[in-house]
Amino acid sequence: MKIKLLVIGHTFPEPSTTAAGSRMMQLLSLFLENGCHITFGSTANISERSSDLKALGITSEILKLNDPSFDTFIAKLQPDIVIFDRFVTEEQFGWRVTAKCPDALKILDTEDLHFLRKARETAFKKEGNLDAVNLYTDTAKRELASILRCDLSLIISEIEITLLVDTFKIPEGILQYVPFLPKAPLKTKVTFPKFSERKDFVVIGNLFHAPNVDSVKWLHKEIWPAIRKQLPSASLHVYGAYAPQQITELHNEQTGFLIKGWAPSIEEVMSKARVCLAPLRFGAGLKGKLLDAMIYGTPAITTTIGAEGMYGLDMNAGGIADEVTSFANCAVNCYSEKRDWLHATNNAASILENRYNSEVHSKNLLVKIQHISVDLNCHRSKHFMGQILQQQGMQASKYMSKWISLKNEK
Repeated sequence: MKIKLLVIGHTFPEPSTTAAGSRMMQLLSLFLENGCHITFGSTANISERSSDLKALGITSEILKLNDPSFDTFIAKLQPDIVIFDRFVTEEQFGWRVTAKCPDALKILDTEDLHFLRKARETAFKKEGNLDAVNLYTDTAKRELASILRCDLSLIISEIEITLLVDTFKIPEGILQYVPFLPKAPLKTKVTFPKFSERKDFVVIGNLFHAPNVDSVKWLHKEIWPAIRKQLPSASLHVYGAYAPQQITELHNEQTGFLIKGWAPSIEEVMSKARVCLAPLRFGAGLKGKLLDAMIYGTPAITTTIGAEGMYGLDMNAGGIADEVTSFANCAVNCYSEKRDWLHATNNAASILENRYNSEVHSKNLLVKIQHISVDLNCHRSKHFMGQILQQQGMQASKYMSKWISLKNEK
């Protein structure tokens, strides 16, 4: 009998527009390959760029928020495993899953730690740097509570696991390191254009995402002029869906700063470019654009934040710099010097093999799920804090009191 898996998505996955979409499709593929019958539900609408889940044999459902129809739906489905796509979906539906399917294994896919990303964004916008990041926020309370309520949480970065364990004392037994799970073309000896066959720089990323918007603005204002001064014939091709007006208005043929919009084929635009630029000043998790650059043999210049969790120690796939001059010089050197360019692509191949081995990480995840499933009650007893957080007696008393007060006033 096939395992029944329900995935409750924040949106229907769009792998051609977001790294989160690619990540979700990687997980869905993994569970399909291991014989699961998958139902994917979301409160969002299916867009023109959403993956065709039906073609993969996945059933799709449009879910309603704060509606008892979900209770009927899940009681009938009776899934063995439920995956929540980001903590907000666990907040919305987790308690309903527990009520109707108490024996279902609950897994949270964090994508990245939202409270970390948000705290860094807040600090950067307020101070212009990340020296005063406040992690102890209401968002942190919500996300950490969600992690504790679930039987297992998938964490995409080793840096984030360290933060959770060391700073917030989250038990390692409910965390699983699962980075991107690419089917890397470099491993199948696919040949991409050589140094001499490539030209120009590329930037790629969902332009609805605040870190990407900031990076494009920083490029336009300071970094690209410094690069263009040394490479006057080069152009920068900026790709990304959902670009706001403040980004589209930056298009300038004369300066070679070209806003290209959505890229239907990541492979095409990435493999034609000589160097990828990713000057991210805040954010969290792993960066899909940097993984794509490695896969398609394109050196990438990024920041410390961009490289966080991506490459491991003492290695990168292009260059890391946090200041305008050093970033620009690093980009120019990688663009102009074939030896530096080849060194970066060789590093990328090594990083892909050692850090993004899909078979290893997939096996580790499946073994962990099997281990927990063998005795779910024992697992939950060992991590009893989650059960405490399921108990809403204190909040129920609070809101009952408020309701009685309002009723008495009337």
